[in-house]
Amino acid sequence: MNTILIVEDNKDMSFLLTNILQEEGFDVNAVGNGMRALEEVKKAIPDLVLLDMRLPGMNGIEILEKFREIDSDLLVIMITAYADVKEAVHTMKLGAYDYITKPFNNEEMIFSIRKALQTRKMSKEIKVLKEKLNQKKVLVEKMGNSKAIQRVIKQVELIAPTNMSVILQGKSGTGKEVVANLIHQKSLRKDRPFVAVDCGAIPDTLIESELFGYEKGAFTGANTTKAGKFEEANGGTILLDEITNLPIDGQAKLLRLIETRKVSHVGGKKSFHIDVRIIATTNQNFHDEMKSGHFREDLFHRLNEFQIALPELKDREDDIIFLAGQFLKEANLEFKKNVTGFSVDAERMLLEYNWPGNIRELKHTIKRATLLAEKSEVEAEHLSFVLQQSKKRKSPLEEFEDGSTFDDITRQFERDLIEKAIEKAGGNKTKAAGLLNMNRKTLYRKMNNLNLPL
Repeated sequence: MNTILIVEDNKDMSFLLTNILQEEGFDVNAVGNGMRALEEVKKAIPDLVLLDMRLPGMNGIEILEKFREIDSDLLVIMITAYADVKEAVHTMKLGAYDYITKPFNNEEMIFSIRKALQTRKMSKEIKVLKEKLNQKKVLVEKMGNSKAIQRVIKQVELIAPTNMSVILQGKSGTGKEVVANLIHQKSLRKDRPFVAVDCGAIPDTLIESELFGYEKGAFTGANTTKAGKFEEANGGTILLDEITNLPIDGQAKLLRLIETRKVSHVGGKKSFHIDVRIIATTNQNFHDEMKSGHFREDLFHRLNEFQIALPELKDREDDIIFLAGQFLKEANLEFKKNVTGFSVDAERMLLEYNWPGNIRELKHTIKRATLLAEKSEVEAEHLSFVLQQSKKRKSPLEEFEDGSTFDDITRQFERDLIEKAIEKAGGNKTKAAGLLNMNRKTLYRKMNNLNLPL
């Protein structure tokens, strides 16, 4: 139900407008002067304001200007006498949507109101659509536009509006933090904090105080009370980067927080409620970490409400030259240069390299090459000192010629076959199992043995 605020000092007119609008199904609030109107708008922004031009104290133009300071998008229709039409037109230049004149036709007034509300609704929908397109453009610019990344984008769009915990699994440099940030920006929590925590950078002895906060005097050096990372992220999203680096004690305390949604400061006696969405990343295989006893299985299942696997750059050849071009633009701006592209030999080197450091390595490589480039293009010589190991990825047979064992060759062949089947099946594991003529459990077991992300 749309809410309408009437600002009209004439009690009879205010009563008439209120009855007409309520009969049309609107939620109506009426006030008699500008001060009251400003108070109401500050408390809650209505969907539309009917604002009389002539009011005691501040007139309609002054009130409209105050409204614009509170909310520049506030929808306002002016009510005016015929003698004040010029002033009403002036208010439209100041941001009013329309004006109606006294005495007004009820049907025309309702038509004007509904048209204004419909126009505003369409404007909001267009704004939301533009935001979605911009967010998708940001991800494409940062990560590419290959089929593998398109699957990631679809998964982000699916999970972002929910409150489900997400695990992002991928090698270092594949863009896990970029995707985590995008999930937050596309969520209902986007206006709340996004707090990133590098779990590998916190000493084991400080994990609890860093994540959960501490009270003054809790330990030597605790001179003041300090909020923890979960408290800082309250209402928003927390990114636990490389979560498999958390010590077992820290994992137990994190599990307790997830189960109770409550946190207590170190040295504190009270606990308080926390509303935080958790995104966790790792470059390790969770199943290997659990099997070795380095990660709690119950914590994994608490976090694993949804999982996104980020592909390595070597498996996304379609993105390499595109991303190199994006990084070239950034490097040109930083170094105030005008390198326009890559030579044929340079592109070949970029495509043949294995990129063990993924997108992060590519970015640093292009940055250095741009700095070295003396002409309009990056040449192969500008990359050779970085890509000394540059070579095409070898087939299992070529690996055999290098002296690999039969088991190594068989393992690599199985890995390639499964990856291609999953790609052909559009990421659907059940369909991929069918293509390989095996059941889904067998496929998962083989993927686990081959350290492929599940």
